[in-house]
Amino acid sequence: MKLPGIRCDLEFFPIQHEGQQFVLIRDGLGLVEEGKAVGLPLFQIMGLLDGDTTLRDLQTALMRQKGGTLVSTDEIQRLVAHLDESFLLDSERYREARNRMIADFASRRLRPCSHCGKSYPRTPSELKARLDKILNSHPVPAPSETKITALMAPHIDLSVGFRSYAAAYQTLKGTACARIILLGVGHQLQGSLFCLTDKDFETPLGLLQADQEAVGRLREAGRDIIAANDFVHRTEHSIEFQAIFLQHVLPDLSPAIVPILCGSLQAGLPDYTRQAYQETAGGFLENLKSLVREPEQDTLIIAGVDFCHIGPKFGHTMPAPAMEAQARTHDRNLLRHLVNQDADGFWQESRSVGDRFNVCGFSALACLLEILPDCRGEVLHHEIWHEPPTRSAVSFAAAVFRQKPESPDRETCPARSLQ
Repeated sequence: MKLPGIRCDLEFFPIQHEGQQFVLIRDGLGLVEEGKAVGLPLFQIMGLLDGDTTLRDLQTALMRQKGGTLVSTDEIQRLVAHLDESFLLDSERYREARNRMIADFASRRLRPCSHCGKSYPRTPSELKARLDKILNSHPVPAPSETKITALMAPHIDLSVGFRSYAAAYQTLKGTACARIILLGVGHQLQGSLFCLTDKDFETPLGLLQADQEAVGRLREAGRDIIAANDFVHRTEHSIEFQAIFLQHVLPDLSPAIVPILCGSLQAGLPDYTRQAYQETAGGFLENLKSLVREPEQDTLIIAGVDFCHIGPKFGHTMPAPAMEAQARTHDRNLLRHLVNQDADGFWQESRSVGDRFNVCGFSALACLLEILPDCRGEVLHHEIWHEPPTRSAVSFAAAVFRQKPESPDRETCPARSLQ
């Protein structure tokens, strides 16, 4: 009899504790106990459970691991039962629990905040004070009369990416818009290019109401490439973090939102090319582009993305410091193509490195490039944050896209020098 495989939606991160190696398990659904870690021997056993492994296969592998010592089937069954009780297996027990969660979320009209009280304060006064502190860490930009068309901000933890958040959202103060298209990264999205929701977003600062009519149009246009349900929005932070900044810097506006999570393009396309992307998602992208251009709706686009993820935590054998120079070059090239609206160059840069640096925001930015009207882009900030315990690092940036002045002889604003 085949044993259940390990869930494919879990994330694993190597950590050290008291000089020993462990693997930290992160579950976006919240079924696995928060902070749960396993030792390397158990993690190696878990790696054998692919859905095709039998009890006898596992018994043989355990005997090898223990130097030929026989491991009883009862002991193996207890081990498998423990993994199942911990919601680590793609078993009937896990699927039933997940289906209950999907049904519960589907029945709700609101998407409640999932990171309040953890990543940022739950009370409005404390949250406003926290956001003010972040925004005040960056100089207030000089006033500009040119309309902001789009904004790129990070989605990394606020305490890490505060400089980029500040650089992005300081520029947005005083902006007027009736609708905001929010492009986020579906970290748990599998098997679909996009996931939409028509739920209103609830945060400690109030509600952001979804543009249900626009979401319905997009669902119809991309029915074959959009997730069947909106469940991955439940705990995804990449849009939620943008929501609280929007409510804070635009307190007098009540724009409708179109929340879109973007999935992996490597997994979702027949070929990792812009042409394949346009052919597969063409109808959806054209409808999204038409929303941006509707004359009766003043629409803003915001992309919540991060860039390179390097080091052992993200699957590399080399530590992040050894990869940093190459990662910075990759970021610099991507950002240059992005602000110049060179979609072909943007794709080619990713293809040239085989997405070696795990740019999690690539799919959202690829979507942004397809729907942006002709405008002027500017990189506002770029940074790489190192996590010494895991010898890993993440890069992130901020950028703004403004409507081009009427004068035809001015060139696109180049990216700022990235240190």
